[in-house]
Amino acid sequence: MKRIPTNIITGFLGAGKTTSILSLLARKPEHEKWAILINEFGNVGVDGAILEQQGAIIKEVPGGCMCCVAGLPMSVGINALLAQKPDRLLLEPTGLGHPKEVIHKLTSESYRNYVDLRATITVVDPRHFADSVYTDNVNFQDQLALADVVVANKIDQCDDFDLYTFQTAMEKTEPKKALIAEVEHGRLELEWLDIERTDRQAQHSHHHHHGHDQTEPLPELELAPGQQFIRKENHGQGYHSCGWFFAADQLFEFSKLFSLFSNLSANRIKAVVNTKNGCFAFNVVNQVVSVNELSLEGFESRIEVIDNEILPWDELENILCSITANTVAK
Repeated sequence: MKRIPTNIITGFLGAGKTTSILSLLARKPEHEKWAILINEFGNVGVDGAILEQQGAIIKEVPGGCMCCVAGLPMSVGINALLAQKPDRLLLEPTGLGHPKEVIHKLTSESYRNYVDLRATITVVDPRHFADSVYTDNVNFQDQLALADVVVANKIDQCDDFDLYTFQTAMEKTEPKKALIAEVEHGRLELEWLDIERTDRQAQHSHHHHHGHDQTEPLPELELAPGQQFIRKENHGQGYHSCGWFFAADQLFEFSKLFSLFSNLSANRIKAVVNTKNGCFAFNVVNQVVSVNELSLEGFESRIEVIDNEILPWDELENILCSITANTVAK
Protein backbone atom coordinates (compact mmCIF):
# COMPACT_ATOMS: atom_id res chain seq x y z
CA MET A 1 0.00 0.00 0.00
CA LYS A 2 1.07 3.62 -0.48
CA ARG A 3 2.45 5.50 2.49
CA ILE A 4 -0.30 7.58 4.07
CA PRO A 5 0.46 11.29 4.68
CA THR A 6 0.27 11.64 8.47
CA ASN A 7 0.39 14.53 10.95
CA ILE A 8 0.36 14.85 14.71
CA ILE A 9 -1.76 17.78 15.93
CA THR A 10 -0.74 18.47 19.50
CA GLY A 11 -1.18 21.20 22.10
CA PHE A 12 -1.98 21.69 25.77
CA LEU A 13 -5.43 21.58 27.38
CA GLY A 14 -7.76 24.17 25.90
CA ALA A 15 -5.43 25.35 23.12
CA GLY A 16 -7.97 24.42 20.43
CA LYS A 17 -6.73 21.17 18.84
CA THR A 18 -10.19 19.74 18.13
CA THR A 19 -11.42 23.07 16.75
CA SER A 20 -8.35 23.17 14.48
CA ILE A 21 -9.02 19.66 13.17
CA LEU A 22 -12.67 20.56 12.58
CA SER A 23 -11.49 23.55 10.54
CA LEU A 24 -9.24 21.32 8.42
CA LEU A 25 -12.00 18.75 7.88
CA ALA A 26 -14.41 21.45 6.74
CA ARG A 27 -12.00 22.40 3.94
CA LYS A 28 -10.46 19.05 2.97
CA PRO A 29 -10.74 17.97 -0.69
CA GLU A 30 -14.17 16.38 -1.18
CA HIS A 31 -12.78 13.24 -2.83
CA GLU A 32 -10.38 12.50 0.05
CA LYS A 33 -11.07 10.17 2.95
CA TRP A 34 -9.43 11.24 6.20
CA ALA A 35 -8.88 9.16 9.34
CA ILE A 36 -8.30 10.53 12.83
CA LEU A 37 -6.93 8.80 15.93
CA ILE A 38 -8.09 10.72 18.99
CA ASN A 39 -6.55 10.39 22.41
CA GLU A 40 -8.25 11.96 25.43
CA PHE A 41 -7.05 12.16 29.01
CA GLY A 42 -10.54 11.29 30.22
CA ASN A 43 -12.27 7.96 29.75
CA VAL A 44 -15.62 8.82 28.13
CA GLY A 45 -14.48 10.06 24.69
CA VAL A 46 -16.08 13.41 23.83
CA ASP A 47 -14.02 14.58 20.84
CA GLY A 48 -14.83 11.58 18.64
CA ALA A 49 -18.53 12.41 18.59
CA ILE A 50 -17.77 16.00 17.57
CA LEU A 51 -15.33 15.10 14.77
CA GLU A 52 -17.51 12.30 13.43
CA GLN A 53 -19.97 15.00 12.34
CA GLN A 54 -17.53 15.96 9.59
CA GLY A 55 -17.51 12.51 8.01
CA ALA A 56 -14.01 11.43 9.04
CA ILE A 57 -13.14 7.87 10.07
CA ILE A 58 -12.63 8.08 13.83
CA LYS A 59 -10.86 5.80 16.28
CA GLU A 60 -10.59 6.76 19.94
CA VAL A 61 -7.99 5.91 22.57
CA PRO A 62 -9.41 7.30 25.82
CA GLY A 63 -7.77 7.39 29.22
CA GLY A 64 -4.45 8.99 28.33
CA CYS A 65 -3.01 5.79 26.86
CA MET A 66 -1.73 6.84 23.45
CA CYS A 67 1.56 8.32 24.61
CA CYS A 68 2.52 5.34 26.78
CA VAL A 69 5.71 3.47 26.08
CA ALA A 70 3.83 0.17 25.71
CA GLY A 71 1.58 1.81 23.16
CA LEU A 72 -0.68 -1.17 22.43
CA PRO A 73 -3.88 0.91 22.31
CA MET A 74 -2.22 3.30 19.88
CA SER A 75 -1.03 0.47 17.63
CA VAL A 76 -4.48 -1.11 17.59
CA GLY A 77 -6.03 2.24 16.66
CA ILE A 78 -3.50 3.05 13.93
CA ASN A 79 -3.81 -0.41 12.39
CA ALA A 80 -7.61 -0.19 12.31
CA LEU A 81 -7.46 3.18 10.56
CA LEU A 82 -4.76 2.19 8.06
CA ALA A 83 -6.89 -0.80 7.09
CA GLN A 84 -9.50 1.71 5.85
CA LYS A 85 -6.91 3.04 3.33
CA PRO A 86 -7.40 6.73 4.11
CA ASP A 87 -5.90 9.56 2.06
CA ARG A 88 -4.63 11.22 5.22
CA LEU A 89 -4.17 10.23 8.86
CA LEU A 90 -4.25 12.73 11.74
CA LEU A 91 -3.36 11.94 15.35
CA GLU A 92 -4.62 14.13 18.18
CA PRO A 93 -2.85 13.22 21.44
CA THR A 94 -4.34 14.36 24.73
CA GLY A 95 -3.53 17.91 25.80
CA LEU A 96 -1.56 16.34 28.66
CA GLY A 97 0.26 14.05 26.25
CA HIS A 98 3.88 13.85 25.25
CA PRO A 99 4.38 13.51 21.46
CA LYS A 100 7.84 11.92 21.71
CA GLU A 101 6.61 8.33 21.90
CA VAL A 102 3.97 8.91 19.24
CA ILE A 103 6.65 10.16 16.83
CA HIS A 104 8.89 7.23 17.77
CA LYS A 105 6.10 4.76 17.08
CA LEU A 106 5.18 6.26 13.69
CA THR A 107 8.81 6.33 12.52
CA SER A 108 9.57 2.80 13.75
CA GLU A 109 10.18 -0.15 11.46
CA SER A 110 6.60 -1.30 12.07
CA TYR A 111 5.12 1.78 10.37
CA ARG A 112 7.72 3.48 8.20
CA ASN A 113 6.55 1.58 5.09
CA TYR A 114 2.93 2.56 5.71
CA VAL A 115 3.07 6.05 7.23
CA ASP A 116 4.59 9.19 5.71
CA LEU A 117 5.00 11.28 8.85
CA ARG A 118 5.01 14.96 8.02
CA ALA A 119 5.03 18.12 10.17
CA THR A 120 4.05 17.91 13.81
CA ILE A 121 1.76 20.89 14.43
CA THR A 122 1.47 22.30 17.95
CA VAL A 123 -1.48 24.59 18.67
CA VAL A 124 -0.97 27.05 21.55
CA ASP A 125 -2.89 29.76 23.37
CA PRO A 126 -0.53 32.79 23.50
CA ARG A 127 -1.92 33.76 26.91
CA HIS A 128 -0.27 30.67 28.39
CA PHE A 129 3.27 31.97 27.77
CA ALA A 130 3.04 34.39 30.69
CA ASP A 131 1.74 31.72 33.08
CA SER A 132 4.23 29.44 34.85
CA VAL A 133 1.52 26.80 35.31
CA TYR A 134 2.02 26.15 31.59
CA THR A 135 5.60 27.23 30.91
CA ASP A 136 6.94 25.05 33.76
CA ASN A 137 4.98 22.00 32.61
CA VAL A 138 7.27 19.46 30.93
CA ASN A 139 4.61 18.36 28.46
CA PHE A 140 3.96 21.94 27.39
CA GLN A 141 7.70 22.42 26.90
CA ASP A 142 8.12 19.25 24.87
CA GLN A 143 5.04 19.84 22.71
CA LEU A 144 6.79 23.05 21.66
CA ALA A 145 10.25 21.49 21.35
CA LEU A 146 9.03 18.71 19.03
CA ALA A 147 6.84 20.93 16.85
CA ASP A 148 7.74 21.68 13.26
CA VAL A 149 4.88 24.17 13.07
CA VAL A 150 3.66 26.27 16.01
CA VAL A 151 0.27 27.93 15.61
CA ALA A 152 -0.87 30.63 18.03
CA ASN A 153 -4.62 30.20 18.20
CA LYS A 154 -7.29 32.50 19.71
CA ILE A 155 -5.38 35.67 18.82
CA ASP A 156 -8.71 37.50 18.74
CA GLN A 157 -8.83 36.93 22.51
CA CYS A 158 -5.24 38.09 23.12
CA ASP A 159 -3.79 41.52 23.84
CA ASP A 160 -0.50 42.92 22.55
CA PHE A 161 1.42 41.65 25.58
CA ASP A 162 0.16 38.08 25.04
CA LEU A 163 1.34 38.12 21.43
CA TYR A 164 4.66 39.75 22.36
CA THR A 165 5.31 37.06 25.00
CA PHE A 166 4.52 34.32 22.49
CA GLN A 167 6.67 35.85 19.73
CA THR A 168 9.59 36.37 22.14
CA ALA A 169 9.43 32.72 23.20
CA MET A 170 9.39 31.58 19.57
CA GLU A 171 12.44 33.68 18.71
CA LYS A 172 14.43 31.65 21.24
CA THR A 173 13.55 28.21 19.83
CA GLU A 174 16.39 26.10 18.41
CA PRO A 175 16.34 24.60 15.88
CA LYS A 176 14.06 27.12 14.22
CA LYS A 177 10.52 26.09 13.38
CA ALA A 178 9.48 25.49 9.80
CA LEU A 179 6.54 27.82 10.36
CA ILE A 180 5.15 30.04 13.12
CA ALA A 181 1.63 31.33 12.52
CA GLU A 182 -1.13 33.24 14.31
CA VAL A 183 -4.79 32.37 13.70
CA GLU A 184 -8.32 32.75 15.03
CA HIS A 185 -10.80 29.92 15.60
CA GLY A 186 -8.21 27.21 14.91
CA ARG A 187 -8.01 27.95 11.19
CA LEU A 188 -5.02 25.88 10.10
CA GLU A 189 -4.12 26.00 6.41
CA LEU A 190 -4.26 22.72 4.51
CA GLU A 191 -0.82 23.26 2.97
CA TRP A 192 0.77 23.27 6.44
CA LEU A 193 0.04 19.55 6.67
CA ASP A 194 2.55 18.86 3.89
CA ILE A 195 5.49 20.68 5.49
CA GLU A 196 8.33 18.23 5.98
CA ARG A 197 9.14 16.87 9.40
CA THR A 198 12.51 17.55 11.04
CA ASP A 199 14.08 15.34 13.71
CA ARG A 200 13.85 17.32 16.92
CA GLN A 201 14.80 16.52 20.49
CA ALA A 202 12.50 16.59 23.49
CA GLN A 203 13.79 18.44 26.55
CA HIS A 204 12.65 15.78 29.01
CA SER A 205 12.44 12.04 29.49
CA HIS A 206 9.07 10.40 29.04
CA HIS A 207 7.49 9.44 32.36
CA HIS A 208 3.73 9.07 32.54
CA HIS A 209 1.71 7.72 35.41
CA HIS A 210 -1.92 6.81 34.83
CA GLY A 211 -4.66 5.36 36.92
CA HIS A 212 -5.17 2.17 34.88
CA ASP A 213 -3.35 -0.59 33.03
CA GLN A 214 -1.63 1.07 30.08
CA THR A 215 -1.08 -2.06 28.01
CA GLU A 216 -4.71 -2.92 27.24
CA PRO A 217 -7.33 -0.86 25.40
CA LEU A 218 -10.16 0.33 27.61
CA PRO A 219 -13.43 -1.55 27.11
CA GLU A 220 -16.24 0.18 25.21
CA LEU A 221 -18.67 2.07 27.41
CA GLU A 222 -21.98 0.27 27.57
CA LEU A 223 -24.91 0.84 29.90
CA ALA A 224 -26.69 -2.11 31.48
CA PRO A 225 -30.46 -2.31 30.96
CA GLY A 226 -32.09 0.38 33.06
CA GLN A 227 -28.76 2.01 33.94
CA GLN A 228 -28.88 5.78 33.45
CA PHE A 229 -25.18 6.68 33.54
CA ILE A 230 -21.60 5.48 34.04
CA ARG A 231 -18.91 7.49 35.79
CA LYS A 232 -15.21 7.11 34.94
CA GLU A 233 -12.23 8.75 36.61
CA ASN A 234 -8.58 9.09 35.63
CA HIS A 235 -5.49 10.80 37.03
CA GLY A 236 -1.90 11.46 36.05
CA GLN A 237 0.71 14.19 35.52
CA GLY A 238 -0.82 16.28 38.29
CA TYR A 239 -4.32 16.32 36.78
CA HIS A 240 -7.59 14.57 37.57
CA SER A 241 -10.54 13.86 35.30
CA CYS A 242 -14.07 12.67 35.91
CA GLY A 243 -16.40 11.77 33.08
CA TRP A 244 -20.04 10.76 32.82
CA PHE A 245 -21.70 8.72 30.07
CA PHE A 246 -25.50 9.22 30.17
CA ALA A 247 -28.20 7.11 28.49
CA ALA A 248 -29.64 8.56 25.29
CA ASP A 249 -33.07 9.08 26.88
CA GLN A 250 -31.62 11.45 29.49
CA LEU A 251 -32.32 14.99 28.30
CA PHE A 252 -30.56 17.88 30.03
CA GLU A 253 -32.01 21.33 30.60
CA PHE A 254 -29.85 23.51 28.38
CA SER A 255 -29.94 26.73 30.42
CA LYS A 256 -29.13 24.98 33.71
CA LEU A 257 -26.27 23.02 32.11
CA PHE A 258 -24.86 26.21 30.58
CA SER A 259 -25.07 27.92 33.97
CA LEU A 260 -23.36 24.97 35.70
CA PHE A 261 -20.47 24.94 33.22
CA SER A 262 -20.09 28.74 33.46
CA ASN A 263 -19.75 28.59 37.23
CA LEU A 264 -17.68 25.42 37.57
CA SER A 265 -14.07 26.25 38.39
CA ALA A 266 -12.21 23.60 36.37
CA ASN A 267 -9.29 23.77 33.96
CA ARG A 268 -11.27 22.12 31.19
CA ILE A 269 -14.79 20.85 30.47
CA LYS A 270 -15.87 19.09 27.28
CA ALA A 271 -19.31 17.68 26.62
CA VAL A 272 -21.62 16.38 23.93
CA VAL A 273 -25.08 16.46 25.43
CA ASN A 274 -28.69 15.69 24.54
CA THR A 275 -30.89 18.52 25.75
CA LYS A 276 -34.56 19.37 25.45
CA ASN A 277 -33.45 21.85 22.76
CA GLY A 278 -31.37 19.36 20.73
CA CYS A 279 -27.83 17.99 20.84
CA PHE A 280 -24.98 20.38 21.62
CA ALA A 281 -21.21 20.32 22.02
CA PHE A 282 -19.90 22.34 24.98
CA ASN A 283 -16.31 23.50 25.19
CA VAL A 284 -15.28 25.27 28.40
CA VAL A 285 -11.89 26.84 29.15
CA ASN A 286 -11.47 28.98 32.29
CA GLN A 287 -15.26 29.24 32.71
CA VAL A 288 -15.74 30.62 29.19
CA VAL A 289 -18.35 28.43 27.50
CA SER A 290 -18.54 27.83 23.74
CA VAL A 291 -21.53 25.94 22.32
CA ASN A 292 -22.16 24.34 18.92
CA GLU A 293 -25.31 22.55 17.84
CA LEU A 294 -24.87 19.03 16.45
CA SER A 295 -27.15 16.94 14.24
CA LEU A 296 -26.91 13.80 16.36
CA GLU A 297 -29.87 11.64 17.32
CA GLY A 298 -30.16 8.83 19.87
CA PHE A 299 -26.73 9.64 21.22
CA GLU A 300 -25.40 8.94 24.71
CA SER A 301 -24.38 12.20 26.37
CA ARG A 302 -20.74 12.51 27.47
CA ILE A 303 -19.36 15.05 29.94
CA GLU A 304 -15.69 15.30 30.93
CA VAL A 305 -14.22 17.59 33.60
CA ILE A 306 -10.43 17.99 34.04
CA ASP A 307 -8.66 19.91 36.79
CA ASN A 308 -5.38 19.90 38.68
CA GLU A 309 -7.37 19.36 41.88
CA ILE A 310 -9.80 16.61 42.84
CA LEU A 311 -13.16 18.36 42.60
CA PRO A 312 -16.30 17.34 44.54
CA TRP A 313 -17.30 14.75 41.93
CA ASP A 314 -20.21 13.35 43.96
CA GLU A 315 -21.75 16.78 44.37
CA LEU A 316 -21.28 17.52 40.67
CA GLU A 317 -22.85 14.20 39.76
CA ASN A 318 -25.90 14.98 41.89
CA ILE A 319 -26.31 18.33 40.14
CA LEU A 320 -26.02 16.72 36.69
CA CYS A 321 -28.65 14.13 37.60
CA SER A 322 -30.96 16.85 38.92
CA ILE A 323 -31.04 18.69 35.57
CA THR A 324 -31.96 15.70 33.41
CA ALA A 325 -35.40 14.44 32.56
CA ASN A 326 -35.93 10.83 31.59
CA THR A 327 -37.86 10.39 28.35
CA VAL A 328 -39.39 6.94 28.03
CA ALA A 329 -39.90 5.69 24.48
CA LYS A 330 -43.52 4.88 23.70
